[in-house]
Amino acid sequence: MAVHAHPDDESSKGAATMAKYVSEGVDVLVVTCTGGERGSILNPKLQGDTYIEEHIHEVRRKEMDEAREILGVKQEWLGFVDSGLPEGDPLPPLPEGCFALEDVDKAAGELVKQIRSFRPQVITTYDENGGYPHPDHIMTHKISMVAFEGAADTGKYPEDEFGPAYQPLKLYYNQGFNRPRTEALHQAMLDRGLESPYGEWLKRWNETERTERTLTTHIPCADFFEIRDKALIAHATQIDPDGGWFKVPLELQKEVWPTEEYELAKSLVDTSLPEDDLFAGIRDNA
Repeated sequence: MAVHAHPDDESSKGAATMAKYVSEGVDVLVVTCTGGERGSILNPKLQGDTYIEEHIHEVRRKEMDEAREILGVKQEWLGFVDSGLPEGDPLPPLPEGCFALEDVDKAAGELVKQIRSFRPQVITTYDENGGYPHPDHIMTHKISMVAFEGAADTGKYPEDEFGPAYQPLKLYYNQGFNRPRTEALHQAMLDRGLESPYGEWLKRWNETERTERTLTTHIPCADFFEIRDKALIAHATQIDPDGGWFKVPLELQKEVWPTEEYELAKSLVDTSLPEDDLFAGIRDNA
């Protein structure tokens, strides 16, 4: 089960991993916490389109449907309302009724229902910083942590309301946007005389106190990078196919960095680090 904040997050974070496991016969469910209603139209080719602006929720649902088909995954909505990304100094208050202002335990209950129904062995989500500090990403982390434990807690989440108790075995944080990968791809582009899209990223990282995460798990999934990119492009309102996401040639990516990275946050099975399989320690004890 991959828990994400908005439609498009599933295609930019761990998509090749999911496609790889689907190809191996693994049942994969994406849980999307919000509808992305307050997301800006980031693709300049679609900006100013009145229909899209007035029907952004419906459009993003259709984009999610297409991406889901491409990845071969199942998908469920938790039904919370996008909080938007506040900007300004000082930051404005979050809008009333949005996901980030929900009661954490209550919101986690909706995820508990999905966990108890789907019964995943492995869950992926975001770290405590949300991957980046969007309020919905941080809230996704919070409810994922509560639900991982709460799915087995019938006192907190009674079975007659939330379904039969179940305990997932491992929980991971997505860490695909990590410094080693970014630096490796940046240098590879420069070595080939190509313009790197990561120069400004690295500059900003160097200017801020960015805590480096522990990369425990590297999933080989280069054969599924094309599927990842196709799913990402399906989110047309969010992704410019001529933008920075696609500046690094696929063959270079496959050669230089053919994996997606995760940080093992919780495990109820024995495993040895580093891993190359999200099911390490689970397959051995099946």
